[in-house]
Amino acid sequence: MTTGSDVELLQELSEARQALEGQVARRIVGQKDIVEKLLISLLAGGHALVVGVPGLAKTTLISTLAETLRLRFSRIQFTPDLMPSDITGTEVLEEDSETGRRVFQFIPGPVFANVILADEINRTPPKTQAALLQAMQELSVTVGNDTFRLEPPFFVLATQNPIEHEGTYPLPEAQLDRFMLELRITYPAFEEEREIATVTTSADSRSIEPVIDGERLRQFQSLVRRVPAPPSVVDYAVRLARSTRPDDPGAPAFVQEMVAWGAGPRASQYLVLGCKALAALQGRPVPNLDDVMAIAPDVLRHRIVPGFEAEAAGRTPDDLVADLISTVRT
Repeated sequence: MTTGSDVELLQELSEARQALEGQVARRIVGQKDIVEKLLISLLAGGHALVVGVPGLAKTTLISTLAETLRLRFSRIQFTPDLMPSDITGTEVLEEDSETGRRVFQFIPGPVFANVILADEINRTPPKTQAALLQAMQELSVTVGNDTFRLEPPFFVLATQNPIEHEGTYPLPEAQLDRFMLELRITYPAFEEEREIATVTTSADSRSIEPVIDGERLRQFQSLVRRVPAPPSVVDYAVRLARSTRPDDPGAPAFVQEMVAWGAGPRASQYLVLGCKALAALQGRPVPNLDDVMAIAPDVLRHRIVPGFEAEAAGRTPDDLVADLISTVRT
């Protein structure tokens, strides 16, 4: 980082974070950790998957965060009858009034926005879920013989009900890997739920003011890329990701026994980017090993496929990640 403008930009980011969290708190009670992780995802240019049972304000949280950004926002409600063209757009046959010729005209779908809320993404079959794959990875959409570029910044913030619930389809591993973070929302504490019951049943209407526009967000994203990651931090992030692979020589014995499939190289990238974004959000110019540990569960949990032995022992991906953090030496 340069000593002048970058330091000032780092201070501005810290102030913008406070303003963003303040706006979100006007509607959302608690969930400060989830809000911070969503901001990390935005700053790193990644996508986030928010998982929780119905009724925990997942959709409200994401739509509120979108209102704090002066960007084009689009919401897609995923249902069993949703088709891929309902997401990407479709070609319509139109007749030119002057020449009488008929030509196909592309009508862009809701994916052509900056912030996409993919609501209840696992309520639709895999064929439709896959319509987001190209957009999430390549920032483009191919329809017929034409490829259309998406305007950055581009984020997919998806909500998902637990796959054990009725009427859900599990997301394929290829699509899960496109998400930088998988965030778990749990039930609120008593005092938080009491405040929720009070605020949401009153006549008080709380508006949200935009805090950051697209140009400023892109500057913050560039700043995160310029944050230097010490070699020890990068080494630890890579070793942590590689330790999830049962066929890796450095994998712990419990991984070799209980994990069917581990995280790919994208996990290493997101661990480093995530700890950079976390440090920048907190006003620190350099990330440390604690930042990697803080972001690791959200980066790794959806990239680890437990084997039969883990399921028989009741070990979840979160359990395995916790054991990895305590086992893989810094």
